[in-house]
Amino acid sequence: MAHCHDSSSGIASLTSQPGVKRVAVMGMPNVGKSTLFNRITGAGAFVGNWPGVTVDLLEAEVELEGRKVEFVDLPGIYDLEGYSEDERVVQSFFETYPVDLVLVILNAAQIDRQIRLPLQVKALGIPAVVILNMADEAKHFGITIDEHKLADKLEMPVVLVSAKYGSGYAIAIRKIIQELAEERVPIAPTQLKRQIEAHPSISELQIREILEESVEMPSRLFKTVTERLDAVLLHPVIGLPLFFLSIYLMFEFVWLVGLPLQDVADAITGWLQEVVIAPVTVNLSEFWRGFLVDGIYGGLATVASFIPLVITFFFMMAIVEDSGYFSRAAYMMDSLMYRFGMDGRSFVLLIMGFGCNIPPIMGTRVMRSRALRLLTILIIPFALCSARLTVFVFIIDALFDRTWGPLVLFSLYLFSFLVALLTGLLMKRQFQNREPFVIELPPYRFPTLQQIFLRGWGELKHFLQRATGFITAGVAGVWLLSNLPQGTANPVGMLVITPLLVGMVTGWDAVKAFLQRAGGLIAIGVLGVWLLTHLPGNDNVSYATRIGEFFAPILNPAGIPKELTIALLFGFIAKEILVGSLATIYNLTDPNAVQATLAQTISPIQAYSFMLFCLLYTPCLATVATIRSESKSIRFTFLSVTYGLIWAWVVSTLFYQGARLLGLS
Repeated sequence: MAHCHDSSSGIASLTSQPGVKRVAVMGMPNVGKSTLFNRITGAGAFVGNWPGVTVDLLEAEVELEGRKVEFVDLPGIYDLEGYSEDERVVQSFFETYPVDLVLVILNAAQIDRQIRLPLQVKALGIPAVVILNMADEAKHFGITIDEHKLADKLEMPVVLVSAKYGSGYAIAIRKIIQELAEERVPIAPTQLKRQIEAHPSISELQIREILEESVEMPSRLFKTVTERLDAVLLHPVIGLPLFFLSIYLMFEFVWLVGLPLQDVADAITGWLQEVVIAPVTVNLSEFWRGFLVDGIYGGLATVASFIPLVITFFFMMAIVEDSGYFSRAAYMMDSLMYRFGMDGRSFVLLIMGFGCNIPPIMGTRVMRSRALRLLTILIIPFALCSARLTVFVFIIDALFDRTWGPLVLFSLYLFSFLVALLTGLLMKRQFQNREPFVIELPPYRFPTLQQIFLRGWGELKHFLQRATGFITAGVAGVWLLSNLPQGTANPVGMLVITPLLVGMVTGWDAVKAFLQRAGGLIAIGVLGVWLLTHLPGNDNVSYATRIGEFFAPILNPAGIPKELTIALLFGFIAKEILVGSLATIYNLTDPNAVQATLAQTISPIQAYSFMLFCLLYTPCLATVATIRSESKSIRFTFLSVTYGLIWAWVVSTLFYQGARLLGLS
């Protein structure tokens, strides 16, 4: 593995490691750049710290024929001379760090529109290898590419590959090795900076000269399956209804396949508790047995039972995203989003938030307009992420008939869209956008089973890695608050435990940062401990009960009881904790018993009100931190958190009180 660069060192001192070549991987969005990077580097990639560059970059160190090579995955860009944040990031990287080789990834089927990028790299004098991905699609469209002639004209190697079928990678690796074997001295970053500022733009004449005789485009591409499908799916009248119908059918499939698998997971966790957990903990004291079995294992088992449903959702999302349909959705929604102060990209990023809110918030960097970026960041936390999905499926399965489940879940997605649009309408004057909307519509393609599995497994792996620490710390905290009577809190001990919990959740590097810059967090911790030790009420009841009673006047109008109030408070840390915390709050280890208890204590109207609140209120701490990082504004971050809380309370209260007026509660 490559070492992480020390952020404390000066930029000038950061050069290539002795004997290690640096290769930058760049290309336009949606050309398979990250797929190629992952194939070359395997599982060895990690997020590196690059001082002087405004975003973290993925990097990996691999051995090619006995030589160590450092690969760096740069953000996708359309123009090396552009002014979007991602384009400035790439420029800043080249102006700061010496590079031995650049891999320029292009879509072979769109080579006439993308050839400008390698020409810009050539004009800077950086050694490069051009990799034309999706060569199978180019051949299907009747596009003929003579890579040898093209290589001669570009004066750099050209390789045809297919990410879908895995062809051409061996040749690409061989070309990379050959280029790195040339002992060139990397261009000095200061010299490169002057060249980027000085060299003229690439003209259309230069592009035609490069493509002439090396690339043969058909006079008119035959009417493809993509064109036939677009005639229906992009229809001005039926296009949008078909899109929402497809999303609903996806939920229906997830429901039909995921719920039976959930029963299997329940049986496995129940067997594990009976055969392993119970015998191991039988000799422990009542406190520790309750903490380990009812607290930690009960919460984790409840969440684990929903992994089959989550992975089914991820697999379906992989199919829809990789098919090219989401780009069409952005195109169709652009005119509508424009009325609400946004554009089609905002809609696509909102949909991407179904998996996790963090990646689409980071994805707003491609927007040149800061106003559009901030408005889009403001709406993304309303997207129903996978963490919320586990909560909603758990509650829907407990309180609603299974035949109604997909419709109830679909209605929550519609609510997220509605609130996002209303936010745009309310805020578009404060965040005025004048940036034009441009998007590539890739051909429809059905991903291979391998692509679907790798994409879905990757999403699930990321979800579990991010969630495990949060869930473990969260359910442990909920159990302690639910079982310790008021008056037993040790303020000093709790302040010592806080950094340990932070390390457990986020990794020990975060503890170091926490201790270095913990003024605000320590103040919040002191306030939290003071509140715990001064809650009104009977000292013999648990902290959790007193917390629920303390917030009851605020959430009672929304029909949310104190048990669910406690769960919502822990949901501030991470929504994944909510389901596990319910198992801990009710002191039950069997997920079915938790669902039965919920069905006996709250009505379906209360459950739906709770889900609305959970959908709209403050996102997890990791998302809040990402909002702070991307917006670079504490004020905007506070606005985002407060704004979501207000929406959650208003919508859930109006829904519950309206249902009561109609006699439905």
